[in-house]
Amino acid sequence: MLASTQKLHHKRAPITLCEHLQMKPLFLPSGDPIADRRADYAEMLSASGDHAAAADLMAQAVECAPEWLGGQYRLGEMHEAAGNREAAADAFRHCLRLDPKDRLGATLRLELLGISIGIEAPPSAFVEALFDQYAEDFDKSLVERLDYRVPELLAEAIASLPREAGAGFAHALDIGCGTGLMGERLRHHVSFLEGMDISGEMLKKAEEKGFYDRLAQSDLNLVERLGASVDLVVAADVFMYLGALDRVMPLVADALSADGVFAFSVEEHTGEEDFFLRPSRRFAHSRPYLERLLARNGLVLVDCRREVIRTDRAEPVTGLICTARRDVMGDAAALAIPLPDTESAPAL
Repeated sequence: MLASTQKLHHKRAPITLCEHLQMKPLFLPSGDPIADRRADYAEMLSASGDHAAAADLMAQAVECAPEWLGGQYRLGEMHEAAGNREAAADAFRHCLRLDPKDRLGATLRLELLGISIGIEAPPSAFVEALFDQYAEDFDKSLVERLDYRVPELLAEAIASLPREAGAGFAHALDIGCGTGLMGERLRHHVSFLEGMDISGEMLKKAEEKGFYDRLAQSDLNLVERLGASVDLVVAADVFMYLGALDRVMPLVADALSADGVFAFSVEEHTGEEDFFLRPSRRFAHSRPYLERLLARNGLVLVDCRREVIRTDRAEPVTGLICTARRDVMGDAAALAIPLPDTESAPAL
């Protein structure tokens, strides 16, 4: 019976990044026919907007299959949609008991409910599972449905850096390379292009494209070293899935050659916090936080552009497109780069 439920999921046009990234294998049928039938009807009620009734019926479904991770997670979502935050939190906590690695990102849902559990980054298992399941349709969905522009914008920022005419990069590292959207932009300007990503399925897609000289699966939350004497390190749409950047920034600084360049993007946070978890389950970062971290690691911004980097629920998402280098003159403060007004950001 859950087959029709999954069809209902697909009929809802995904309009946010995380709605695109469906964790389909983790929402397989429970194995209990009664639970699956009730879950099927709960999904229909949810699709019709009757979230309270949907939550009641889904609660009956998970009573029949208490070890069903996907059902518990959907129960939490339905309770949240119905405005029952405490019941939603209970369901998400139950997900964590069933799956301590948190492949569905229940900790993020708890954080967004206002139940602080001290997370500074999404669970690695969540990010890996998320992109493993999305690899097949990643390029088409991200570019066509969400007007994703980060690779294009970063490539433009890198190209605008003062360099000798025709000079390329001997060794570039694309961290969080995904399927290779950034690698495609870099390939003709780099002698040796290396990519790393947490998702094995995304790396398979990147390998098929043939842009990279070397690919490796690695978790930025665990890796101890990125390399040495790298002329260009790129992080395109990566830091949104890391939260706190205090660990990764020293790794980048250690990897860069003396005249190396670091190019990266973030979603912009204009509040007082250093970084902030958005309802999209992506982290946004403040410019002052970035400047402090760069300076702490001997780097300085060369350029920082405010741009519309994609859409979310048909609304433009503003990000920062940044390039940095080693602060060889100790002039981090003197090289503060003013941002253009938000109004100047191109509309999609």
